[in-house]
Amino acid sequence: MARSKEFDPDAALQSALELFWGKGYEATSMADLVAHLGIGRASLYATFGNKHELYLKALDRYAQTREPELVEELSRPGPALPGVRILVRRFAAEASAADCRRTGCFITNTAAELAPHDEAADRRIERNWEGLETLLRAALTRARAQGEIPDDRDPRALARMLLVLLQGIRVVGKVSGGPDRVRDAAEQALALLD
Repeated sequence: MARSKEFDPDAALQSALELFWGKGYEATSMADLVAHLGIGRASLYATFGNKHELYLKALDRYAQTREPELVEELSRPGPALPGVRILVRRFAAEASAADCRRTGCFITNTAAELAPHDEAADRRIERNWEGLETLLRAALTRARAQGEIPDDRDPRALARMLLVLLQGIRVVGKVSGGPDRVRDAAEQALALLD
């Protein structure tokens, strides 16, 4: 008869996500995971696989929890441009908030730490960024069709510019001493939509 798990895998995954997010992949050891999750190494391997597999599962969870917020903000009926503005300003505010500065964005952190040499991580980052770019492009296409932005503006190019800006905001916000730099960059980018 198989033994039942003595821990909640969902809670353990969330705990692993928080540890990886705070320390990064390389700086988190299996001993750190065992201690932080409060489960045995054998149980950890049996449930989640190795450290890399656990990291990717944590990254997937992070992305899944963020996506519905983005879809909601950029898909509201009516004028589309206010949703884009809210999203950009929210990224800027979050990036410079004291509680976010230490950890940054898990997606952006992974892009910098793992994606250049880890194909599985790179695929996940690219999928996340393609999703955000698609949402921004759809909102900007609606905005152009509704006369909120000039007809000569390319929604695809604007969406790509905003995606790069948002990721840059995440990086700069993580290390910058104050909110002015990211806020000013966000406002200048939004001025391009007028």
